[in-house]
Amino acid sequence: MPDDRTSDKDRIGELLAAVERDEAGALEALTSEIYPELKRLAHLQLARERPGHTLSTTAIVHEAYIRLSSDNRSFTDRNHFFRVASTVMRHLHVDHARRRNADKRGGGVPALTLQEALVGGHDDSVAVLALDDAIREIAAIDPKLEKIIECRCFAGLTVNETADVLGMSVRTTERSWQRARAYLTVALESIDP
Repeated sequence: MPDDRTSDKDRIGELLAAVERDEAGALEALTSEIYPELKRLAHLQLARERPGHTLSTTAIVHEAYIRLSSDNRSFTDRNHFFRVASTVMRHLHVDHARRRNADKRGGGVPALTLQEALVGGHDDSVAVLALDDAIREIAAIDPKLEKIIECRCFAGLTVNETADVLGMSVRTTERSWQRARAYLTVALESIDP
């Protein structure tokens, strides 16, 4: 008897194909099928963020879904869909960090006094932007590592899920993830705080 994950994969693949064929009701069925999975991934990713982070799980899922569905993209299968979703979630975080960083530099809002700025708390937008820069450097060395980082860091996938989505063996994914983390450590240490 097939497990639920296998049948979910098959179902999502079938729905993606039905959407591609523009079948009636396919988009609604796909949405109800993938929404809980996207929400789970966004929740896992945000659970690792600092308390008081201004992005919400629902906001990420809705914006990711809008971006995924509005570009008239075609997906070959479930794994392709979640690879693209990982990239979209990364871009959402980076865009949000850029906006927050712009706001800290003014963003059209009156400047805070030094005391107000100190009470405001820690913002991780600079860290997200540094991470994005590091990922871009790593992608120039090995594009496969970029996808692994996106799946692990921005979609919150486990090593097994990442291996599945990228069509790699778990062992190869584990080794590549170790390599990616080493590159990230070096790249992020070289950035001035």
